Amino acid sequence: MSAYSPHEHRPLGSYAVLTAIFNAAVGGSLVKAARDGSLPERIELRDIALAGAATHKLSRLLSKDKVTSFLRAPFTRFDEMAGKGEVEESPRGSGMRLAIGELAVCPYCIAQWVAAGFTVGYVAAPRTTRVVTAIYATHALSDFLQAAYRAVEERA
Repeated sequence: MSAYSPHEHRPLGSYAVLTAIFNAAVGGSLVKAARDGSLPERIELRDIALAGAATHKLSRLLSKDKVTSFLRAPFTRFDEMAGKGEVEESPRGSGMRLAIGELAVCPYCIAQWVAAGFTVGYVAAPRTTRVVTAIYATHALSDFLQAAYRAVEERA
């Protein structure tokens, strides 16, 4: 594996383990739902839109929010404040610790996990999942409105 990245260590084995965990959790949940007969024929477009907005917000909260830094701290190192309640952090360690750190600080990377959780939630507990996604989608909308308000204030 050293030929893949000869100048920088990449925890490929740990990435493979994380990928296996993700696939086993999502696949296992969907297989169980199919066996139970609870797998829906389709997920409504409105639920996909709601989950998309919620995934955006929850992914940023998990990977960038200063208040959730305690979750990332075992796997990351604080670098600097990034504005509007967010921080920049770097993954630390090696092996699984580094792989989890890289996942934890990347909102795009962790979004797949969040989206899968919401999607499985729509299958297993759709009413509860709609409420949870509504919370985070509303929070995301509020963020955009706060930014728009700030932009208007700065122009005035």
